[in-house]
Amino acid sequence: MGRPLRIEYPGAHYHVTTRGNERKDVFKSQRDREKFLSYLKSAVIRYDAVIHAYCLLSNHYHILMETPSGNLSQIMQHINGAYTNYFNTKRKRSGHLFQGRFKAILIEADEYATELTRYIHLNPVRAGMVKRPEEHPWSSYRDYVGERIAPEWLKTGFVLGYFGKKTSDAGGKYQKFVEDLLDKEYDSPLNATVAATMLGCAEFIQEITAQYLDGKQMDRDLPALRTLSNRPSMDTIVQTVKSIVGEQVRLAEKTSIYLCHKYTGAKVKEIGERFGIGQSSVTQVSRRFALQMDTDGTLKKLVEQLVGEIGVSNV
Repeated sequence: MGRPLRIEYPGAHYHVTTRGNERKDVFKSQRDREKFLSYLKSAVIRYDAVIHAYCLLSNHYHILMETPSGNLSQIMQHINGAYTNYFNTKRKRSGHLFQGRFKAILIEADEYATELTRYIHLNPVRAGMVKRPEEHPWSSYRDYVGERIAPEWLKTGFVLGYFGKKTSDAGGKYQKFVEDLLDKEYDSPLNATVAATMLGCAEFIQEITAQYLDGKQMDRDLPALRTLSNRPSMDTIVQTVKSIVGEQVRLAEKTSIYLCHKYTGAKVKEIGERFGIGQSSVTQVSRRFALQMDTDGTLKKLVEQLVGEIGVSNV
C-alpha cells in the first residue's frame, strides 16, 4: 500500500481517525479512555494542537483537529505513541496497537466543520451503541449541547459560532442540527473526499494543490499526489462521456455525475446545479452507480476506459 499524502501547513484543519490493529479494541476501560483524553490535552499544551471535536469508540476514534503550527505528524506521533506505550505497559504486551498510519483528511473548515462534527458525534448511534448521541459519554457532544462543562483543551466555539453568538442559543441550535439526522439514512460528508486526501470545494482543492503540491516530485508511493496533480473539469468529463457513450442519454448522465463527484473536487451543490438535480440526488446517484459497477463488469470496463481518456488515476 502506498504512503498517505500528508499536507501540513499552519492553520490546517483535519478529520483524523485511527483504528486498532486487526480492528481489535483499543479502549477497554474507563481508565483507557481517560488516559487517551489526557494525551489530547497534552498535545494541546505541548504541540499547539486545537481539538474541536472527538469521539472514542471501542476500536477506533475520530478527531476534528486544527494545527496552528502546521505539525500534524508531530501531534499524532505524540497522541498515538504515548497511548500505545501506556496500553502496552498496562497489559504487558508489545508491538503495534493501531492499524498502520493514521488517516487524516485535510478539510475546508468553513464548508465542512459543522457537517463533520455532526458525523463524529453520531458515530456511536450509527454503530448501535446508543440511541442518542448524548448517551455516549466519550465524545464531545455533551460539551457542545451544554450537558457538561467543556475542558479547557476542547474548543467548541469555532463550530458553535456558526449557530449563534450566544453559547447557550448556539448549543440548542446545534443539538437540533444533529438530531435532524437521528433515525435517518444519510451520506457521510467524507464520501466527497478527493483522492483520499482533501475535502473541500474545487477552489480549495486547486489552491492547496497549487500552493503545497505543485512541483513536488511525483512518487509512485503517493497515488493521491498523481490524482491531485491533474483534476479534470466537469465539462471535460461530460464531453468525454458523451463521445464514448453516445446516444445512451441516461447512462451518460449517471456516468458523468459519478465521475464528476469522484474526480473534480467540485462541491456536491455545484455538481447538482450542473446536472439540474439536488445535492442529495448527486450522492445517491454516485453511490448507486458505484454499487452497480461492483456487479456489472461491462459498466466497470466502460468507467475504466473513461478514466483513462480523462487522464486521472483511479485511486
